[in-house]
Amino acid sequence: METIGNVLISEQQIDDAIARMGAEISADYAGGELLMVGILKGAFMTMADLARAITVPVQFDFMAVSSYGDATKSTGVVRILKDLDQEISNRDVLIVEDIVDTGLTIRYLLENLRVRKAASIEIASMLVKEGLQETPIEVKYRGFNIPPDFVVGYGLDYAGLYRNLPYIAVLDEGNLP
Repeated sequence: METIGNVLISEQQIDDAIARMGAEISADYAGGELLMVGILKGAFMTMADLARAITVPVQFDFMAVSSYGDATKSTGVVRILKDLDQEISNRDVLIVEDIVDTGLTIRYLLENLRVRKAASIEIASMLVKEGLQETPIEVKYRGFNIPPDFVVGYGLDYAGLYRNLPYIAVLDEGNLP
């Protein structure tokens, strides 16, 4: 029983988007340095590739949050499973996400990080789902807008599987075990 549907975004399209996003970020932060905050686990591939495409000095930190569990729809309840190790006060922070769908998780993170008085906070996301945002979120650096399908690959998972795919594909929810 195959659970992977059509390839939505190819490996080459991802590479091209990473190069474009890296150039935009490098231009915007020229002469400065950046703290990239990856949202685990999904953003690890985007963050690693994006960091290599950025030409300004960067440091890394990570947060782990959960709003899905093993479901294909967000529960709307955000839990911080791992917080930052570094102070962000007076620093330029770039939150790196794999996907923004309802916007509830990223809104919660923005509220949480703003009280820590960063110099700036921007968002980079490989994917933004169209038509699902329950709250307006400004994603300054985005790879692709996609339809509201559940997708896997390039860091995105279903029940912990498929993160290793080098492309992004639609999950065939009708064939799930």
